[in-house]
Amino acid sequence: MKILNYTATALLIFLIFYLLFIGKDILLPLVIAVTLWYLINLLARAFSRIALRGFRFPMPVCLTASFLTFIFLVLALINFLSSTVGGVLEVAPIYQENLTTRLERISFVDVSEFEGQSLPQLLTSWIDIPTYAAAIASSLTSIAASGALILIYIGFLFLEQGYFTNKIASLVADPDKEQDANRIINRIRDDIQKYISIKVFTSSLTGSLSYVGLLIADVDFAGVWGLLIFLLNFIPTVGSIIATIFPALIALAQSDGYTLFLLVLFGIGALQVCIGNILEPRLMGSSFNLSPIIILLNLALWGYIWGIIGMFLCVPFLIIVTIILSHFPQTRPIAVILSSDGRLRVPINETMGVFSTNPSSSALSSRDQEKSEQGG
Repeated sequence: MKILNYTATALLIFLIFYLLFIGKDILLPLVIAVTLWYLINLLARAFSRIALRGFRFPMPVCLTASFLTFIFLVLALINFLSSTVGGVLEVAPIYQENLTTRLERISFVDVSEFEGQSLPQLLTSWIDIPTYAAAIASSLTSIAASGALILIYIGFLFLEQGYFTNKIASLVADPDKEQDANRIINRIRDDIQKYISIKVFTSSLTGSLSYVGLLIADVDFAGVWGLLIFLLNFIPTVGSIIATIFPALIALAQSDGYTLFLLVLFGIGALQVCIGNILEPRLMGSSFNLSPIIILLNLALWGYIWGIIGMFLCVPFLIIVTIILSHFPQTRPIAVILSSDGRLRVPINETMGVFSTNPSSSALSSRDQEKSEQGG
């Protein structure tokens, strides 16, 4: 019987991921909309905590201000990219040619042939600047093309967000477990809020300092690389490596010597180590306790399913899944595997039984009685 249950569970998980993969064209705009909707609410709550002589703005005003702030940021980003991406794509072939020439002049590496190609030829075939630049531009274009659909989704989310609590109460059959369900939701909200806040701060700090350094070093398109470094730092591990190597290669392609290349490589690399490996873990603390190996596997999985958007969202997805799994005795072993040291923040006495979405007649009558009393 257990074998059948495990087989059914494995098939269900496979089916879910298969549907996520084939339905990404429909689901990705919705996921982006949910992410933006959450960020808008997060900023609105921050606005609501601002007090001017004891006066606090009501939440509708804060939501409007937050939404307008995001619209302004998106328009500013579109304006910046439209004025710079074309220039980057135009000079990308020149960078590639210069980079090829520079690598072919390297005399201190083994230039023995591998599969009919020398090491410089292999490197230049792997480091294809025009292809990478075009891929990034294509990803941004596809997201912009879904802009209208994303805005529609956001609008409907705002219309329905006042009813989310009632929906949860209706889904949970046992009124006693409604509080437990709300506790899970609140924990997810708090953890995601903390993760996003810290990542925005550390990524902004890394991107800003990198931009200033690249500007002082006179690296071409310093603003583009600063923005790219900011965005790539949301992708765990791999993002920071790419964010370090890519500007260094541009510095190598645009200069005659190796001084600028080494300066950019070690300068941005030192920033990544100090902020990403020292400051960020101190700010995060032991809040999430996720296994680095699981994070990398999760990154590869969501990158395969949803591309670069999945890579950006892989850690929040993992946080949500780990919190949910840790609240049920049947799934706690999986949460332990996902954790870094095997310790879960949810005590065993706070775990929940199996949810039932079919309320008993007594539960329904109890709720109807409460509603009638409130109405009376």
